[in-house]
Amino acid sequence: MFKLAHISDIHLGPLPRLSIRELASKRITGFVNWHRNRSKHLFGGTLDLLLEDIKEKNPDHLAVTGDLVNLASGVEIRTAAEWLKTVGDPAFTSIVPGNHDAYVPGAYEKSMRAWYPYVRGDLSPAEWEDDRHVFPYLRIRDRVALIGCSTAVATLPFSASGFYSSRQARETVNMLRAAGEAGLFRVLMIHHPPIRGATSFHKRMIGIRRFGAVVSTGGAELVLHGHTHLNTVHWLRGQTAPVPVVGIASASQGPGGMKPRAAYNYFTISGAPGAWDLKAERFSLNERGDGVSPEGTNIFGR
Repeated sequence: MFKLAHISDIHLGPLPRLSIRELASKRITGFVNWHRNRSKHLFGGTLDLLLEDIKEKNPDHLAVTGDLVNLASGVEIRTAAEWLKTVGDPAFTSIVPGNHDAYVPGAYEKSMRAWYPYVRGDLSPAEWEDDRHVFPYLRIRDRVALIGCSTAVATLPFSASGFYSSRQARETVNMLRAAGEAGLFRVLMIHHPPIRGATSFHKRMIGIRRFGAVVSTGGAELVLHGHTHLNTVHWLRGQTAPVPVVGIASASQGPGGMKPRAAYNYFTISGAPGAWDLKAERFSLNERGDGVSPEGTNIFGR
């Protein structure tokens, strides 16, 4: 039995003081958006409550599907690296980057260098290497294969789209096939939802059809994503059965906002190839904002 927790869209706050140089970019729009909107509903205490509840359940692994920061400034990236150390050992915590982690040109590389232990595949070099493709990465834990993909790219102001490349697709298929042949339960982690219509046009994932082909040809048992700040379940065509595609609310979303309160998914994986049993539970911040309560079991109901 393997227990996997899933959180996303951390958006660590508060926003640090930024220099004029840092603001002379797309960051200025995000800076304004933070102070007008996000800062009113994203609370660090909420994230702490979620993590405390997760730790009490003692999962075997934690998946974080992107947007650890807001504007990907140097201070934010370093703060997120320190925060990750408090969350858990890199061997038991896997992350993939989101659009906010690659907010402006150059930010993606800085983020991945700082957070490399958490995106390092089992066969990857021990240290970060410039000009090397990190994604997709493969981690095998017990009888579960965790495959991290990246859609994080710097975009123009007022755009939050992601891109899934053909190179990633080819390598992901190979990883999925190898993991399937080894009799492993395969979990794909990605930030943008690989589902048409799941988000607005300017926030979409470019390469949705490509990703769908990866799942149907390579095979998978579960896909996890973030980005929308919503608790959702969609389905993609798999090799033998539909594959659940599960999103989650922002881990820092407090009560009273337009989006659902902070939540996390908790999966229990058991069984064997061809007869896997996947139990899915969701736990969310309560209405008072002072605790975490179960929201539903077997959330895959169709």
